[in-house]
Amino acid sequence: MSSNPVAETVASLIPRAQAELAELVAFKSVADFDQFPRSESEGAANWIADALTAEGFQDVALLDTPDGTQSVYGYLPGPEGARTVLLYAHYDVQPPLDEAAWTTPPFELTERDGRWYGRGAADCKGGVIMHLLALRALKANGGVPVHIKVIAEGSEEMGTGGLERYAEAHPDLLAADTIVIGDAGNFRAGLPTVTSTLRGMTLVRIQIDTLRGNLHSGQFGGAAPDALAALIRVLDSLRAEDGSTTVDGLAPETGWEGLQYDEEQFRQDAKVLEGVQLIGSGSVADRIWARPAVTVLGIDCPPVVGATPSVQAGARALVSLRVPPGVDAAEATKLLQAHLEAHTPWGARVRTEQVGQGQPFSADTSSPAYTAMAEAMAVAYPGQEMQYAGQGGSIPLCNTLAALYPQAEILLIGLSEPEAQIHAVNESVSPEELERLSVAEALFLQNYAAN
Repeated sequence: MSSNPVAETVASLIPRAQAELAELVAFKSVADFDQFPRSESEGAANWIADALTAEGFQDVALLDTPDGTQSVYGYLPGPEGARTVLLYAHYDVQPPLDEAAWTTPPFELTERDGRWYGRGAADCKGGVIMHLLALRALKANGGVPVHIKVIAEGSEEMGTGGLERYAEAHPDLLAADTIVIGDAGNFRAGLPTVTSTLRGMTLVRIQIDTLRGNLHSGQFGGAAPDALAALIRVLDSLRAEDGSTTVDGLAPETGWEGLQYDEEQFRQDAKVLEGVQLIGSGSVADRIWARPAVTVLGIDCPPVVGATPSVQAGARALVSLRVPPGVDAAEATKLLQAHLEAHTPWGARVRTEQVGQGQPFSADTSSPAYTAMAEAMAVAYPGQEMQYAGQGGSIPLCNTLAALYPQAEILLIGLSEPEAQIHAVNESVSPEELERLSVAEALFLQNYAAN
């Protein structure tokens, strides 16, 4: 990185950042309080509140959101008449999955092969640290040139919408000229990227019942309707022969224009086994950024170990549908539920229930904030031009903020590049990416204030 006072300050703060990220990762802040203690999430929220207070933030508060979690808010005043920028991250994390599969404990930040490993290191506790680094670098080099609001969400991974509902009920709280969402990532480590679109999502639970109770498969199998077999039929109806998502009434053939994703590189990033085909048609970018994608997240049925020779009376599954930009998530939910019900065979009783939803998002990349960010990234990543990419994941808050503040510019950056393996075992963050993106964010705030 070229010599720059902000860059030099950020570089000097990286050891402190590592120590702080280790403290934050240590909280098992999964916002599913049936699995993880509420006290772990509360501990992480208090850590962030204390960090904001130590940096001079005013009005620091733990916001009790309608879904039973807490978001952390703080306000740092800038020069009189300056613009206001909202910095977003979330401190809740995905469950660690199989802890035994982690090379090192998921809630202990561990340095290995030049990366820092731990659940939430990239998604998105690292985003909290990125914001702190950028602000500290500015304070050390002339001061923060804009008014800053920080919001750290406590339930983003659960999709329960607590902060969205809170923001709608308190519309002035998060009002800003520009919003920086620190929960995305570069297309590849070292390639500066802003995410210009997000797919939305819907979660639907399906329950199928066929019998009053399980039956002996030898005595009744062959005529008695098996609920698990019916469920398998329904779930299979959600995919075409090539694996493309097929939900009745949902158009699948939209395309992506912009940065493309090489198929062989995608195979490596996704760790696809040799000889196994990718699913769907069109370019990889079409499939993961611009088209619907269904995933069966879980099925309730007897495990293989301990299974008995029974015809199953009931079975259920949780189905996720990623919704591309341009499609209303509420309408997609209705189509998915109608599809599941229509494709249930044998007159089986079927119930569907929506359990989560978020709208897709598209940014206005022609705005002044994007120009300021491009200039900042050119310094933080010498010789590289800022790229625009989509992201298959969802950040439902984006659309809530866009609706509440239609004049605000929204940028998505972050630490979740492919090597980070977010949501998987052995999640990690690149300290070099943390350093560069913190520099980019600090320089962006300077550029944005000057324009």
